[in-house]
Amino acid sequence: MLPTQKTPPRTNLNDLTIFVYGPHKYGKSMWCSKAEDALFLATEAGLNSLEVFQQPIGTWDDLLVAAKEIASGKHPFRTVVLDTVDNAYKMCAEYICHKFKIEHESDLEYGKGYALINIEFYRVLNKLALLPYGLFLVSHSQEKEIETRTGKYTRIVPTLPDKVRKLVLGMVDIILFCDLEQTTAPDGKQAYRRVLRTKPSATYEAGDRTGRLPEVIDLDFAAFAAEFARGVAAAVAPSAETRPSTASVPAATESTASAPATRASAPASGTTPPTPTGAAAHSTTARATTSPAKPRTAAATR
Repeated sequence: MLPTQKTPPRTNLNDLTIFVYGPHKYGKSMWCSKAEDALFLATEAGLNSLEVFQQPIGTWDDLLVAAKEIASGKHPFRTVVLDTVDNAYKMCAEYICHKFKIEHESDLEYGKGYALINIEFYRVLNKLALLPYGLFLVSHSQEKEIETRTGKYTRIVPTLPDKVRKLVLGMVDIILFCDLEQTTAPDGKQAYRRVLRTKPSATYEAGDRTGRLPEVIDLDFAAFAAEFARGVAAAVAPSAETRPSTASVPAATESTASAPATRASAPASGTTPPTPTGAAAHSTTARATTSPAKPRTAAATR
């Protein structure tokens, strides 16, 4: 039951859960549509200008049925896009209220209604995230006033309610904030480009658990995928110079034998070089290991 080997880092976008958010009509859905074999679970009518595979989602029951079919694996899709996750949460709230015959989640005492909604919402999203497909969650952005002991400041965050936002952001691998960056046009005038921000900031929510992305990337899926692949290559391919070779190591001589103790003597020609340890051993292992796909266990969502 317990593992006997360490799990290597995921090196494929189809194994990750990605949260992307930003202003309305900013190109988030267009960006997601470029993901490999994408299926949209469309909770709103915002895909009319895109040629994509989409399954309309009008209720939480619709989402449960779609999620169960996705979990069966009897389809060609590699990426699932929930657009938007905000609407899905509202459907979940309606589902819980109907189930307990209440008009609003606050009608249950001691915050029980909110807790039931958050538990159900997280349960389904987490099962989708554990399937062997990429999961993209789309949301909008809002400015929120943050109060601390030293004062107040404004931060840009997704539009999900506070408690469920923390749950969702805690389960994803990458948080991407769609923003504008000032630049200079060819004619020398001030211009702006749409970008993705990937690193944490006091002024907006973002993060990259993989550590493979630069801080700013153009809002272009091909550029994003290329940067991720470049980060994977840099992380798993150690430089050849760090690995000793018996073919190039000279035989020990009297001069090397008398070298100061602070310098390690090279092994004699024809002998086996020392086994790398620490970071070198980790890099060597990473070079020979490829990331397995998520376990293909069909998980029912009900």
